[in-house]
Amino acid sequence: MGDKRHRWTVGLFTALGCLCALITADRANPPDMTRAQTLSPEVTAQDGALLRAFLSKDGAWRIRTTPGQVGPRYLAMLQAYEDKRFEQHHGIDGMAMLRAAWQLARTGHIVSGGSTLTMQVARLLEPHGHGIIGKSLQIVRAAQLEERYSKDEILSLYLTLAPMGGNLEGVRAASLSYFGKEPASLDLAESALLVALPQSPVKQRPDRHAQAALKGRNKVLARMVEDSVMTAGDAATAMREGVPFARQPMPLSAPHLAQRLVIKEKRDRIVTTLDAGIQAAAERLAKQERAYFDDGADISLVVVENRTRNLVAYVGGTDYWGRAGQVDLAARARSPGSALKPFIYGLAFDNLVLHPASRMQDEATSFGDYAPKDFDGQFQGAVTARDALQMSLNIPAVMVLDRVGPLAFTLALQNAGAHLAFPTHDAPTLPVALGGLGISLSDIAMLYAGIAEGGQAQALRVIAGAPDAPRHRLFGPIAAWYLRDVLDGVALPDGWAMGQGLLKKRSIGFKTGTSYGFRDAWAVGFSNDYTVAVWVGRADGTPRPGHIGRESGAPILLKMFGLLPPDKRPAPPVPSGALIVRATDELPPALRVFTRQNTAPAQPMQVAQLPPPAIAFPPNGAVVPLPDTKDALQFKADGGHMPLTWLVNGAPLGSFDRFAPAFYTPTGEGMVRVTVVDADGRSDTSTVRFKRLR
Repeated sequence: MGDKRHRWTVGLFTALGCLCALITADRANPPDMTRAQTLSPEVTAQDGALLRAFLSKDGAWRIRTTPGQVGPRYLAMLQAYEDKRFEQHHGIDGMAMLRAAWQLARTGHIVSGGSTLTMQVARLLEPHGHGIIGKSLQIVRAAQLEERYSKDEILSLYLTLAPMGGNLEGVRAASLSYFGKEPASLDLAESALLVALPQSPVKQRPDRHAQAALKGRNKVLARMVEDSVMTAGDAATAMREGVPFARQPMPLSAPHLAQRLVIKEKRDRIVTTLDAGIQAAAERLAKQERAYFDDGADISLVVVENRTRNLVAYVGGTDYWGRAGQVDLAARARSPGSALKPFIYGLAFDNLVLHPASRMQDEATSFGDYAPKDFDGQFQGAVTARDALQMSLNIPAVMVLDRVGPLAFTLALQNAGAHLAFPTHDAPTLPVALGGLGISLSDIAMLYAGIAEGGQAQALRVIAGAPDAPRHRLFGPIAAWYLRDVLDGVALPDGWAMGQGLLKKRSIGFKTGTSYGFRDAWAVGFSNDYTVAVWVGRADGTPRPGHIGRESGAPILLKMFGLLPPDKRPAPPVPSGALIVRATDELPPALRVFTRQNTAPAQPMQVAQLPPPAIAFPPNGAVVPLPDTKDALQFKADGGHMPLTWLVNGAPLGSFDRFAPAFYTPTGEGMVRVTVVDADGRSDTSTVRFKRLR
């Protein structure tokens, strides 16, 4: 009895020792997953549609493929042909191996291999010979794979790694290259061909050995009839189809953006915010319109969804593989011409030194040694600010910039997230009003989306699911609403005042621009839901005499808006505090006539000597403690011609004189922009933070 117990004890410990040894060996020598991890980087639209894929580091088209991306007919045929008991076995199908051995003994040659899909994955991960040693290694690795991964994961490995001829690996890469479609759309004949190909990927490669590919495919179809996977009629119909005789190019949509993202993100799969349908429409439009240019000009185009700031279409150029085609024209800084003028007016509106109904003089004017001229060389005389911006007059724009300040203007754009390029390292000067700086198409689209969203600029979102970028104040909602109202009234280009131009599905506010020497033609505009930006020019920056933004860019912009889904949001309401007037005379006196500050109308001696207003409290940059109760704070200013008008975040607080001081009750903690304007239109601003002391 004792000997028997001793033998059982020894046997038990021996078995446990073997088990521990196997576990140790398994953990010390896991399957090599390098090939499965060396994938083709892919960039997709927000719905998963492939925009562009890249070769893997070892030069293969190896695109990750899951069972959910492949049609059920292909999966049924694959398992019926390669591994009927895939869902039941644990990596090794004993019945299949016994059948294969019996067939070999009976016929003298291999009839079926007996390898499971898991064993084939093991061989694809670690290629080795077909002898006994190689088969044994397959069995061991298959057991390890089954221990570590689910059936779906193992099937995904096969669908990704299966050899499909040449440098094509995996069902998705083969389907895209041979049939130009995703594997979810494969028909019976196409599915059968891709089931057969891994059996002999060199000899049955359809683009080189069409007859062998046809024979292999038909063999699979015949087997499917035998196994009752399909009817004989369906198989006969599939057998009448041909096989592809050439490989098709891989998808190449938004190639410039995809290239930049792959370099930056260094991930195998990047899901962007692009809308596949809008992107395809934008690319078709750009190629169609480029065909009308016979001087080597190209087109770039950007579409933004205003509410989310999602980039939904991006065309960096129309001929990626052509000469200079890989230059991303939507990311390159170019001179915007007059396209930034709305932001000069927006800052002036925000500072209460200008109103759309203010009168201005468009006449020959010198600013030191700078004497700009209007585009047509003529002058319009007395105009309103609305007319000056809609007609893109140069003299009024420079006058307004002279008042706002070139440095303040460019800093406002940069603080909003725009990347500006200047021709020299000196401080910005007045020529920036007419395009004397560089900005990219994507950045100018970002700025115009800020106008559409109440003056709040925000970096564009390109990666799906990325958090919202911080918002930056360009100007207040009143100034933004004034700009919308003005730009909505810009006249359509020639040929658009009739026909399709009359049938406006949406209200579009837009502005065009032409750089010095006709090098760049721009058109940028927004509706309630979308912002579109268009650039037309040559990649090398050479002039295109006679080509202007209004004629080259605006029609493309309007056509792109016509391809977008209808707007869902209504136009924003008139913000509180906006001055809605029917005539200039209804404006406050200080806003009726806009003049250069150093040529303001003469005042009585005692008034003319008054300095401009300067805020004494709250001082700029201060942290102001909130009162313990709802007591109001008193704003104070020195200088200025009474009455003084105070604004908080662009909303008027009221006009006050020395006998009626200005009081303000904070609504809570946060940053506040306080502005004071005197009767002559001179102003001062301070930005402060209200904070509760604890």
